[in-house]
Amino acid sequence: MPDATILGIESSCDETGAAVVRSGQQILSNVVASQISTHSPYGGVVPELASREHLRAIVPVVRQALAEAGQTYQSVDAIAVTQGPGLAGALLVGISFAKALSFALEKPLIAVNHLEGHVHAVLLEQRQTGEIELEFPVLALVVSGGHTHLYLAQAEENLWSYTNIGHTRDDAAGEAFDKVAKLLALGYPGGPIIDRLAPHGDPNTVKFQIAQIKHPDRRDRAKSNVRSGHGSGVEDSAPRFDFSYSGIKTAVLRYVETEQMGAGIETRRRALAETVHSGHQPILDDYLRLCDRRTLNLVASFQRAMINDLVTKTLAAAREYDAGMLFVSGGVAANHELRGTFQREAEMQGLPVLFPSRKLSTDNAAMIAAAAFPKFLRREFVEMDFSAEAGMALA
Repeated sequence: MPDATILGIESSCDETGAAVVRSGQQILSNVVASQISTHSPYGGVVPELASREHLRAIVPVVRQALAEAGQTYQSVDAIAVTQGPGLAGALLVGISFAKALSFALEKPLIAVNHLEGHVHAVLLEQRQTGEIELEFPVLALVVSGGHTHLYLAQAEENLWSYTNIGHTRDDAAGEAFDKVAKLLALGYPGGPIIDRLAPHGDPNTVKFQIAQIKHPDRRDRAKSNVRSGHGSGVEDSAPRFDFSYSGIKTAVLRYVETEQMGAGIETRRRALAETVHSGHQPILDDYLRLCDRRTLNLVASFQRAMINDLVTKTLAAAREYDAGMLFVSGGVAANHELRGTFQREAEMQGLPVLFPSRKLSTDNAAMIAAAAFPKFLRREFVEMDFSAEAGMALA
């Protein structure tokens, strides 16, 4: 197999990433500039601010990635960049910079789907260890702040193909975590905070019901010809395993109103704002001091309901499609309870389950460079007229 060193660039949302990866499996560097402090006061990502911060960070981040890898602009074999999905303005920053590098250096340019990058985050580390033989079809759950998708994946001679067999109809799982955390004045990003607080509450206190999708999605019917054209063996009428998380977000709001928790939330909001204003980032003890037992129980119950739904539907899909193994990736895949529950339940089902390391679960450029390597082998390069695709699908 040819050896290739690829510079990857990722700017789909609020992380500016650059990485150098050799032959899709050896990470030489992986640099990420976070925008958490920029977006934290707003409780979520502000697209215009994200684009501005990418503009500031892209050059120093790429330079640092090359320096840490012991590479130069001239020594890399190709440049890979996220084309979509994501925020249009944020994507364009990475794409414009990658185009400029490709043109100036006369290096091939590879466009990568961000969702496929998350799949290759698992493959990247699996190739490093080689401990587990891949068994197809692979069922991949990509679960993050912007995405909750189930893909049935096949691979033949470095060509991976994907069939979507489930997605969220409204909020992504990570989005629901962030919105509930914002409602409870727990800060941003909310998912990691809820993950740390949940073990201190009783997950059986509040009984949340997750919506069960029974009617077909018009978007999926419209895409049926696309789905059936990739040799997946999945018929248009095959069962789907869709998700819906807007309902549980509303249920948390109703619980807060019914239990009259507003005063405590406002007190917590002011106290955490004062902590940040004083130049300190809140730690777990700060949150625990500001959260009463009712809040901790609510957080634990919410997380348990979310995770049970993700695990139950994913493993049901694995049984339906006779998956050989399971990949779980994306930012929410860093959640401790999610990992533990998947490992326990998948083992009972006799299904191997692989996660990326927590460092590669969130958005990063190493996964983009790794996903680009099979395209490099097939010489699947793009011309300079390609552009961002904010709603890019994975097929």
